[in-house]
Amino acid sequence: MFLLLTHSSTLLFTLLLLTSLPCILSRTLTFSPVTKISLTNHNIQRLADAGKGSTITGISEIKKYFSHFGYINISLHNNSTFSDIFDAEFESVLNLYQQKLGLQVTGKLDSNTLSHITTPRCGVPDTINVDSFHSTEHYLYFPGKPRWTRPMPMSLTYSFSRDYMIRSLSLHEIREAFKRAFSRWASVIPVSFVETDDYSFADIKIGFYNGDHGDGEPFDGVLGVLAHSFSPESGRLHLDAAETWAVDFGSEKSDVAVDLESVATHEIGHLLGLSHSSVKEAVMYPSLKARDKRADLKMDDIKGVQALYGSNPNFRFGSSLESDISTNGADLRVRSLRLAGIILFSFIQSLCLCI
Repeated sequence: MFLLLTHSSTLLFTLLLLTSLPCILSRTLTFSPVTKISLTNHNIQRLADAGKGSTITGISEIKKYFSHFGYINISLHNNSTFSDIFDAEFESVLNLYQQKLGLQVTGKLDSNTLSHITTPRCGVPDTINVDSFHSTEHYLYFPGKPRWTRPMPMSLTYSFSRDYMIRSLSLHEIREAFKRAFSRWASVIPVSFVETDDYSFADIKIGFYNGDHGDGEPFDGVLGVLAHSFSPESGRLHLDAAETWAVDFGSEKSDVAVDLESVATHEIGHLLGLSHSSVKEAVMYPSLKARDKRADLKMDDIKGVQALYGSNPNFRFGSSLESDISTNGADLRVRSLRLAGIILFSFIQSLCLCI
């Protein structure tokens, strides 16, 4: 009888082990995302000197970072397969990342590329569509080009979570920053945004969260990922509560302060259907340094959102175009200078002929 019970217990334990094995393996092989890279001056120099075929400690972390933000297919990799080898795939990914962020394409971990990798950014992965890059327009959309599908002119409501807020800023300061951010988009498209106290029925729900907050995209503490939002018509806009959010850098002296209005304006662009732009001056550029402010819509932002919703009938391109002439990249400035030179040369030639 004792032998029978022992045999039964052994069999039961074996069955339990076999049935639980997939769960154990799934936990062991769970992909651990990297959203924040910290480098010492020594590591920066070693990585900058790295070339294809070299093995440098830290490259595996950068590979995980690229995987999280859409540059490496996560289904083909897990923690155990990310090595510190600078292989051909990594070089290709570097080229893609540099092109996407409007950097010089070197295929190297040069100082400018490392600076961008370590800069705080939006948590939304970059949409990779190299074929869509062209000379002046770099805006992109989420896959499937989703948008809010209500009749025009459209009105969307937004509300702030009462449970997930921060105390470093007053509710009034937060509301005013978001009011300005929403008004920037409303000024260029036939969509209005109205604040409501009814959070449960609001189209857009805004909150500040710490760490893992249930949406599969945990925040990583100070700097790193600043915020994330979701494509239409989800309406969820989440900000990292660990950040030092600021509405006035004059009164907020922290070296790691982040401009709330700039991040809010960027995340609203995602809520409307825009993905990240490669224009560094655009609101929809993915990264934002501490104590920087970038809340003014540029031509790339405006054209992108108007392609989804049409133009606000009261909007005129004049003032925006004027401010963009100086911020549209080196190529545009070079072309403008060349054109000016040609015009001046032709004018001088004509004067000489007249004389």
